[in-house]
Parts: sequence; structure tokens; C-alpha cells
Amino acid sequence: MQSFHSYNLPVDSVSVSYPTWSSSYYLQLMLEVFPSGEDRFNETGASAVASVLSNQTLPRPGYFGPYIVVFYYGKSGGSNKALVIGAAVGGSALLILVALVGVYAFQHKRKANEPWSRSIPLQTWNSNISGSVPQLKGARLFSFEELMKYTNCFSEANDIGSGGYGKVYLGILPTGQMVAIKRAKRESMQGGIEFKAEVELLSRVHHKNLVSLVGFCLEQDEQMLVYEYAPNGNLRDSLSGKSGVWLDWKRRLKVALGAARGLAYLHEHANPSIIHRDIKPNNILLDKDLNAKVADFGLSKSMVDSGTHHVTSQVKGTMGYLDPEYYMTQQLTEKSDVYSFGVVMLELITARRPIERGQYIVRVVQMAMDKTKDLYNLQKILDPTIGLGRELKGLENFVDLAMLCLEDLQAKRPRMGEVVKEIENIIQLAALNTSDISASTSGSSEDVNKDLQRGVFNLLR
Repeated sequence: MQSFHSYNLPVDSVSVSYPTWSSSYYLQLMLEVFPSGEDRFNETGASAVASVLSNQTLPRPGYFGPYIVVFYYGKSGGSNKALVIGAAVGGSALLILVALVGVYAFQHKRKANEPWSRSIPLQTWNSNISGSVPQLKGARLFSFEELMKYTNCFSEANDIGSGGYGKVYLGILPTGQMVAIKRAKRESMQGGIEFKAEVELLSRVHHKNLVSLVGFCLEQDEQMLVYEYAPNGNLRDSLSGKSGVWLDWKRRLKVALGAARGLAYLHEHANPSIIHRDIKPNNILLDKDLNAKVADFGLSKSMVDSGTHHVTSQVKGTMGYLDPEYYMTQQLTEKSDVYSFGVVMLELITARRPIERGQYIVRVVQMAMDKTKDLYNLQKILDPTIGLGRELKGLENFVDLAMLCLEDLQAKRPRMGEVVKEIENIIQLAALNTSDISASTSGSSEDVNKDLQRGVFNLLR
């Protein structure tokens, strides 16, 4: 009342009623505001009351979370008796009223012991994080205390990786599920928009070659993402020998196919389509069966409402993987991911980083290539652990496809869906186990070889 009177608003009284628990176990309160001297607020008065309520900083105990405000307006249209009843029971407001619904993130004690089973209510988006509330589907909210418990207080024994963003910890939920908890360090915490983008995107895209988001935490000035656990680490660690996972030619083709399928889903099947913008081996995880899963969507861009085939955007990504046309024009398209994937393909066969001792891997391969010789004369730069000394069927075709992805002009690069088909053909050509490859790629080795050459020719046209 004091706030209303300080702004000289015609408010006679207020009424708090109907404290209830929502289906998500959050406390809901209704505050009715009644006019003074009139039976209704005019439009100006209603707007003024709404403004005061929206800008209130309501005191609350520390164990309550953020609140939201929802306003309802109505018009009188019944008898005086109906006005009295309406005012008394707070029904369908026969007076013009403003209802404040404060939705507090007070967790029900019974549910507090089952955090892994609750969905994130939109109200819990931290008021200190910029950007609108993320639209979440299937993700879960974890408290800081819960993640402390699941990681043994973020112990060194649970530390399974690190990067410029911070560290990744192994956690075990009460259900027994193993998760990877990505904890950002303070100086590298994403802005609210980037963090929201990753949470929102991962909660709505689901594909076997995309890492699954289990949930997130925003308490105590922390930014943490909880992912499904990939026990074989990332592709960079495998190529460097750090993880101890040996990737022969067969396994590298399988990894390339999985990552390509994940990207093709983002580009051609997600609605709206999504550009990852940071494809590199560090962001390709390997599960227990060495299936590739594309991860880290903090720089991703959605094509929603772009109205064109590109998004004009400040250049972001990792040096060595950046699409040169995007770098020059700031016009981001799905073909920018295709270029980055081409660099990854060269890393798969050489195990070299994109830039080593001032040399760019794309130029190194181009300078060494001689298509008149076996394996395109690349033996000296191929990774020895790929299986040198054995027949590497399809490697030349793999290099041809990589160089196609690395065309300077976006228009000359294939789409990721086409890349998927060509890698499937290469796998068939290499006479590998194709039990998990789509039936559309079946056929004899001779037929597949002809199809592959025809497909690459069509892509080059």
C-alpha cells in the first residue's frame, strides 16, 4: 500500500489469497488490488498499478528463488451482488483488478530428495542472467549442493577434463547414471545469452550423434551444464594418444560418419535449423562404443526468422577451423560448419592439429598431394596409428571429400546430408562392417565404387 500511495495511485485495499502449490511444487500467491472511490480502474490507473508491481523488489528469505508477475485485467458487467461476490472470492474479476502471481522457487521437502526426477520450471531462470527465460524440454534443474555431492565435492579424482572454459567432472546421480558436469570458471563464464542458447538448444534437439543435456545449475554464481557421460573422452584426446583409445581406419570412418550425421540433423532436420559454429575434435565426444557425439553448443546460431540462407554475425569460432568466406563477409551459413568438418576430416587421417609450427594442415595436405600415386602420396603426413602398412581402402575418396568441404567458396561445398552419403559410400568401398549403416547404401563393392565416383563427380560440378 505504501508503494501505491507514494505514487498517488487510487488504491483502496489489497488482498492476498489462495496460497497453493503448483504441479511442480512451487508456491503460488494471488494479490488482488482494489480501486479507491470507483468500482473499477481506468486504463491509465491499471497500467500504473501494473508498472509499480512489476518494478517491486520484494523481500524474500534466502531459500526462496526468483518470482514472476502475471497480470489479469477484467471489466465489470454484472449486478452489484455479483461485484461483491467477485471481490470477496477473487473469481473472474468483475472489477478491473490486477492480480500478482508470485511464483517462488521453494522446493517441496518431499521432492528435495528426488531432484533428478523434476523438470525445470521456467521461473527458475536466474534473474542475474541476461536474456529471456529459456524454453526447456526435458532438462532438469540441479542445486549446487546436489552436484557437490555427486562429484565428491568436485574432487581431483572426479576431474576428467579441462579447457579454457573451466573443468569437467564425473558425477554419479542417485539413479546410478553417470554424467559429465561442465563447470565454468569465473573469468570464462558465458554471457547470459550464450549460456541460455546452449541450455535451450540442447533441451530441444535429440539425436544419437548429439550429446544429451541432462540439466544445469545456476546457483551461487555458478554456471554448470550436466551432460550424458562419454567414457572415451573427446576425439582430440584419442588422436593425440592421451585417452589411450586406438583409432584405426575403420574406427575413424565410423567417427566421421557419426559426427557428420549429427551435423546433418542440426542443419536439415532441426526446426529451425542450427549452425554449430565450433566444430573441432575437442567438441566431438566418443561413447563406450566409439560412437561420435557432437557437443558444446555455446556458439551455436539458430536460423529462425533470418529470412535468408545466412545469418549476419560477428565472427566466432576457433582459429584453424574458421570458414574463410564467413571470416571475410560475416555471413554465417551451414556451409561454415561444412568447412570446419573438412578440417576435422584431415585431422582424422593425420592426427595433426590444424595449425602446427605455423603450418596450416589444409595447405600441408594440398602441397603433398599427388593423385597419380598411391594414397595420394600422403604417407609421410598420415598418422602411423591409422594402420599404415595395411590397405586403406577409400582413403583417397575420403581426402577428395575433405577437400570438397574445404572449398574457399561456400557455394562449392556440399551439404552435410551429401557428406553423410559419401562417407557411407566410402565405408562400403572399404568393405567394413556396415550393420549400422542405412540400407540405402547396400550393394557390391564394384557398384559402390562406381556410385562413389559418380557422387563425388556430381558434387564437383
